[in-house]
Amino acid sequence: MNDTVRTAQGLVRGLRRDGTTVFMNVPYAAAPTGAARFAAPRPHAPWDGVRDATAPGPTAPQAERRLGSVDMTPYFGPGWVPGDDFLTVNVWTPGAAGERLPVMVFVHGGGFVAGSARAGVLDGASFARAGVVLVTLNYRLGIAGFLDLPGAPANRGLLDVIAALRWVRENIAAFGGDPDRVTLSGQSAGATIVGAVLATPEAEGLFRRAIVQSGSGLGAFTPEQAALVTRAAARALEVEPHADAFAGVPDRRLVEVMPELSGLDLSTETHRDPLIGLSPFSVVLDRQPAEAVAAGRGARVELLVGTNTEEGNLYLAPFGSLSTSTAADVDAAAARSHPRPAHLVAAYRNARPHASHGELRAAIMGDALFGVGSRRLADAHAGSAAATYRYSFAWRSKALGGELGAAHAVELPFVFDVTGLPALHGPQALLGPDAPPPDLAARTHAAWVAFAATGDPGWDRYDTARRATMRIGGTWELLEDPDGEELRAWP
Repeated sequence: MNDTVRTAQGLVRGLRRDGTTVFMNVPYAAAPTGAARFAAPRPHAPWDGVRDATAPGPTAPQAERRLGSVDMTPYFGPGWVPGDDFLTVNVWTPGAAGERLPVMVFVHGGGFVAGSARAGVLDGASFARAGVVLVTLNYRLGIAGFLDLPGAPANRGLLDVIAALRWVRENIAAFGGDPDRVTLSGQSAGATIVGAVLATPEAEGLFRRAIVQSGSGLGAFTPEQAALVTRAAARALEVEPHADAFAGVPDRRLVEVMPELSGLDLSTETHRDPLIGLSPFSVVLDRQPAEAVAAGRGARVELLVGTNTEEGNLYLAPFGSLSTSTAADVDAAAARSHPRPAHLVAAYRNARPHASHGELRAAIMGDALFGVGSRRLADAHAGSAAATYRYSFAWRSKALGGELGAAHAVELPFVFDVTGLPALHGPQALLGPDAPPPDLAARTHAAWVAFAATGDPGWDRYDTARRATMRIGGTWELLEDPDGEELRAWP
């Protein structure tokens, strides 16, 4: 059975199945082609007749992204599916116009260079069955989305997300959603974007709640760091570092030069690389989102923020580096991310006296990327009038011979309640060969649904006195300031 909804741009026909309706590939902004790839998003032109929204559409230009021996296809999706009209949303809904259901808008991860709304783990049907209108979106990636170019607005991928939020405010009621009860949610790069949107004045009033899953309130590049990437990209493309020159470069070429931008040293006299070399792109800001939130931005937005207990494993275990790391590797990881590396290593060794070199290295990397910036964002927001909540996801995947553990991205199938997806299971798959606890996905998913509906996931609020944090795993336990000894060692 097909359902038809009228948006501000025209009619769209979705696909109804299992009591919910999904509308795929619905434009929220005009196609970013030519020079428009380096401009702010523009409204999409209206269309005549009924636009078919029963099949997935194109994705943002991107290079193939692999992470060693682990199969991340359900996370990254199909890669680049060419087509101009890729600034689109997918909408899952159980309702119809006139209902006032909570809405969740989810921003995918992928290091600011990969991913799409077509990722298998981002199936929103479970949210719709639970009474939440779930929206996923594509945004510009890599050079088109985040290269800081003279003559172009900064953070164009972030501007895409804000444009999608404006589309939601204007149109979501037609899908049964409440435009005054929108939760902006994201994971990894998408979570860092959410934190940046939280700190952006232009987005004020477009959402009521925010979820930051394994992102960072300290993950932005400074303009000086971004300029290093811009110069490198211009050299690789043999063009001037200006939007007018980049406008003539085809998408295929922008994607082809990506390997030449990997491994850039983005450390400066005043700042270290918040992504420790894993991506040459991030949001570019004069001050970090956590600093803006501490100054009062997002004070009326309820916030749920958290990380996984072994985030860094994803960047070592699939490459065989977790078991082969040495003390020198631990020292190098600390030196890349901390002004006093010996002090940092001593703090981690003291907190984890039985940890291997690989486990210490992964812990330092995970906190450099996500842990410190997530706690700093939670601390900054805890002084707001709106509630702050924090979680730590601890269930360990047995993938890669048991080494993957509670790594970056492992929580996503539980949040979306899609742990039954066959591609997630197997010795090289994200959830490994063993079945997770039977009720873990249902309970995790229910907490996210509750937060979207009420602003309360079901545990104590976070403050800087107790730092109450729900440890999510085979059992659930409310802890006070977990990993505090390690995180206090950071500046």
